[in-house]
Amino acid sequence: MQFGRSYEEFEVGAVYKHWPGKTVTEYDDHLFCLLTMNHHPLHLDTHYAEETTQFGQNVVVGNYVYSILLGMSVADVSGKAIANLEIESLRHVAPTFHGDTLYGETRVLDKWESTSKDDRGVVHVETIGYKQDGTVVCIFRRKVMVPKESYLEARGGEQPGRPTPVPDRSWPGPDPASQA
Repeated sequence: MQFGRSYEEFEVGAVYKHWPGKTVTEYDDHLFCLLTMNHHPLHLDTHYAEETTQFGQNVVVGNYVYSILLGMSVADVSGKAIANLEIESLRHVAPTFHGDTLYGETRVLDKWESTSKDDRGVVHVETIGYKQDGTVVCIFRRKVMVPKESYLEARGGEQPGRPTPVPDRSWPGPDPASQA
């Protein structure tokens, strides 16, 4: 299973549809609000939301929506990233409510080689998040520094830092070292 991409694997115009979606529960939203100290009643107080807002219900905090979508994109976009360089823009265009399921997809807008180091490049992407009915709720653009194949090869290949199992006499299978 692929986890992220090298610079050479990105194509301008490519679209990655992230899977699976994530259903946002009241618990998820409240825990995120409490962890980040966002105590706005729009997110936490059902009575307040029903009585005083245009939505008549709690709205999922926008930073959680963004965080879910960013996380969804890691396996397709930034799983091999050297650095997230910039969040260029972030727009919340429609509300997300408890029980909504979020889906995301990312389009490659541009890419260019690093001018300071020849073993990496920068990829410019736009991610959109939408609900189960197709309503777009969030759009953000970011720039990610990603390795070239040469960078990955110099650091251990596809899964850098992964250890090799040490043979153990109690292990019922063949000696893993002899299988290499």
